[in-house]
Amino acid sequence: MKHTLSVLVENKPGVLTRVAGLFARRGFNIESLAVGESEDPRLSRMTITIDGAEHPIDQVTKQLHKLINVVKIRDLDPQHTVTAELMLIKVAAEGDKRTDVLQIAEIFKAKIVDVERRSLMLRVVGAGDKLEALLELLQPIGVLEVTRTGMIAIGRGRG
Repeated sequence: MKHTLSVLVENKPGVLTRVAGLFARRGFNIESLAVGESEDPRLSRMTITIDGAEHPIDQVTKQLHKLINVVKIRDLDPQHTVTAELMLIKVAAEGDKRTDVLQIAEIFKAKIVDVERRSLMLRVVGAGDKLEALLELLQPIGVLEVTRTGMIAIGRGRG
């Protein structure tokens, strides 16, 4: 079972290292990690995705609460969470391939963000399975390079 943790931390040097180190010491593999400034510039929000089937999640959340720069932790309920991931994909696109890439991009609502004579770069936002499906369709055409942000998430409602 995957768990998505939303961890609000003080925006200070070394916090990411301490949080990631805690997961490593406990034997947790971080599947996805995204960090950015929150609504308060003094705080950053970490979105951490881990596989909770291997280890009890409460063990790591208790340890996280002990870290001095951690302000708040939420184990987000998938039923009440909005998630997204950003991916940039550079695809070979010469001749007929260009038309194929453009058609696939339109289906997935991907934006063309760079055009070269021999390649196109797409930007797509969505759930991980959507991004994986897009990659699978583009592989036979010629994926040259891929970069992804990791999942970000926020709970629904005011909570």
